[in-house]
Amino acid sequence: MSASQFMRAVRITGHGGPEVLELTEVAVPAPGAGEALIQVSAVALNNTDLWTREGAYGRPGDPEATSGWRGPIDFPRIQGADVAGRVVAVGTGVEGSLAGRRVVVDPAIYDTEGPDANPVGLMGSERDGGYAEYVTAPVERVHDVTESPLTDDQLATLPTAYGTALGMIERGRLRKGETALVSGASGGVGVALVQIARARGARVLAISSGPKIDAVREAGAHDVVDRAGDVVEQIRAAAPEGIDVGLDVVAGELVGEGLPLLREGGRWVIAGALGGYDVAFDVRRLYLHNAQVIGSAMHTPRHFGLLMDLARRAEVAPVIAAAFPLEQAAQAQEELSRRGHVGKIVMHP
Repeated sequence: MSASQFMRAVRITGHGGPEVLELTEVAVPAPGAGEALIQVSAVALNNTDLWTREGAYGRPGDPEATSGWRGPIDFPRIQGADVAGRVVAVGTGVEGSLAGRRVVVDPAIYDTEGPDANPVGLMGSERDGGYAEYVTAPVERVHDVTESPLTDDQLATLPTAYGTALGMIERGRLRKGETALVSGASGGVGVALVQIARARGARVLAISSGPKIDAVREAGAHDVVDRAGDVVEQIRAAAPEGIDVGLDVVAGELVGEGLPLLREGGRWVIAGALGGYDVAFDVRRLYLHNAQVIGSAMHTPRHFGLLMDLARRAEVAPVIAAAFPLEQAAQAQEELSRRGHVGKIVMHP
């Protein structure tokens, strides 16, 4: 445990631009019953950091409302969902053997117990997160990855991006030998989708922009479509027999354009709306072809356990685009918002 009772942290005091990110000194949180205190080695950035800070999620029936991931946020809030670090203390009811172990935290707050629970909250939004030197987490969400050959930076990239990707792949029931289409393939979730789908034995067709195509191919895509061209025609040329699973973080017009590309019984899985949340498609593409449109919000506890198994075996190799010190959180988020990178951005407290 740190000798100091205080720690540096970056928190938001309200919704707004990067100026609302505040570097401050606060008390080191004490682990409660059933919790562990983790010294943060690395914290990865996600789009949810930007949208939570901006209040851009909207609410059911009011998509323009200012809101955090699942509703109003209690301010001030320490951001950061994705944490890798070491356990330095535990609360009552927790085995002391966890102390000193290298861990990754599942950031989801679930609606119930059990392996198939749904996430209804997120660390860094509905509770304090890892833009800090220390963070607490329920011990059942703390996963021991001490033996993983991945670096702390790589481990920190896994929870949200790779958890979201694995949740999409599991819900889409992607099988070996099938063809998967990945949209937004150069982003954090996109690269994760490419890598995990490739590891599953799928043929991976990705959509990306010209300057990033080589990096997406290096991540594991068999073919890459340039989104600056005619995307549908390029997909038809690359996969003339159609695709089995669409793994989509873009949505918008792509949904209506992509559904006709599905084979019989195909699945279109959506976990983002970078291209717009208001979509339209011909519903006959569903019921006449036994196709499915599936919403996917992050992962379940079972999915996260599978992800940690991948991490321990290093079956994925997260790409680190850049690293920033904690005091440059605003610059790191601005770099993320420019979307000029491939892979993930991390910070070091």
